[in-house]
Amino acid sequence: MATFIDHPAYVLIVLLVLFAAAVSFGAFILRRMVVLDDRGREDFNLIQGSTLTLLALLIGFSLSMAVNRYDTRKNLEEGEANAIGTEYVRADLADAQTSAAMKSLLVRYVKVRLADFRTRDPVELTRINSETADLQAQLWQLATQVAKDKPTPISAIIATGMNDVLNSQDYSEAARINHIPIGAWALMILIGLFGCVIQGYGAKGSLRWGFLITILPVTVALSLTLIADIDSPRGGIIKVQPQNLTRLLQSLEK
Repeated sequence: MATFIDHPAYVLIVLLVLFAAAVSFGAFILRRMVVLDDRGREDFNLIQGSTLTLLALLIGFSLSMAVNRYDTRKNLEEGEANAIGTEYVRADLADAQTSAAMKSLLVRYVKVRLADFRTRDPVELTRINSETADLQAQLWQLATQVAKDKPTPISAIIATGMNDVLNSQDYSEAARINHIPIGAWALMILIGLFGCVIQGYGAKGSLRWGFLITILPVTVALSLTLIADIDSPRGGIIKVQPQNLTRLLQSLEK
């Protein structure tokens, strides 16, 4: 199900079909199986209101969770750019040859990180991950070489800065795989189905044949799709733009 949630377009199509089928089941099948008379209308309205209220609360909490995760990913992208930029400046503290090599690798590293944020191709992502690991190994080797050759507070600053660069990438990747729990998704979809069945079951007269009965399935499906879009870093329309890394690369290439 996690893979399914990572494709918001599929989420929208599937949920629209499910919720429309649930409304139709309530309006044309369940209504004939269990007749709703005027005496039971008041109790039904209470159940319907409670179900839709619970669904609204779940959607609201889940949307808040997704937005918080999105903000976290943006902040970590900014932190990663700051860590790389700081280490680029600290590279001047090393000898000329090591400094030039470190700066060259950092520029390549920024380009790879930018490609990682922008790609959606799994094959390309595998290549980028391999190149990222290789560059990180080379950068850390240079930092440890500086620390071993001259074990001074200055070399310690360079090693600490390189450690921040490597850690910031791990934090960014950890934030990308931190999604809304599958249990929350299952609960929202299940209650959404119940809500649509109740909506169709309680529809009166010509309402069952009008467009008003489609409002709930469409709005719930769109809401859940929005949550899936925000919560999917590599899928959908809404994703973190690496503005800070882009600005950093432009400044380094000058």
